[in-house]
Amino acid sequence: MARVARILQSRFRVLRYDRRGYGRSFEHPGPFAVADNVEDLMALLAGRSAVLVGHSYGGNVALAAAARLGASVSGVGVYETPLSWQPWWPGTTAGGAAAASSTGEAAEAFMRRLIGDDGWDSLPERTRAARRREGTALRAELTSLREAAPWDPDGISVPVVCAHGSRGSAHHARGMDWLSRELPNAQLQVIDGAGHGAPNSHPADFVSQVVLPLLRG
Repeated sequence: MARVARILQSRFRVLRYDRRGYGRSFEHPGPFAVADNVEDLMALLAGRSAVLVGHSYGGNVALAAAARLGASVSGVGVYETPLSWQPWWPGTTAGGAAAASSTGEAAEAFMRRLIGDDGWDSLPERTRAARRREGTALRAELTSLREAAPWDPDGISVPVVCAHGSRGSAHHARGMDWLSRELPNAQLQVIDGAGHGAPNSHPADFVSQVVLPLLRG
């Protein structure tokens, strides 16, 4: 989300952080379920109202926070958020491969499915080592996400933008379409030419289609 934040921060206050178990927060001991990440987000917000935007797993954190915080959240934007607990969600996704792997291999399995073997092998060893050590958090997150829904659609009444890329996976497109129809105040956006990494590959389109409609509202 760094590129998205850079576009927005000249006009808005932007809060971006490393989820527990990742990046500069990789030493966090857990637990790593959505509800635990919501606690961290609430602490960071410290009572301030906000628009919440989440990419992939982060969308579930944003939606669960909206259900818990109510009027403190004025809108939510989610992009290709996994709905892994749904019976129709495939078990052969990158997340499924990671959840089925051992802790040490989970992050590598996830990245290889996401960017391909050549993409993974081309990364600097320092980057690959950083991703591998995130495997504990990744596997715990994805396993818990398959066990039960982390939020109830009936508890989310704020405006929500649900988005996926035109080049994304079929299950992500189905998931965002389902979510846009399930939530009472949601709309669906499709970012043309984008895959799962739209916040990095298409940051301007992501801002204009996913974030600004909520900030203007």
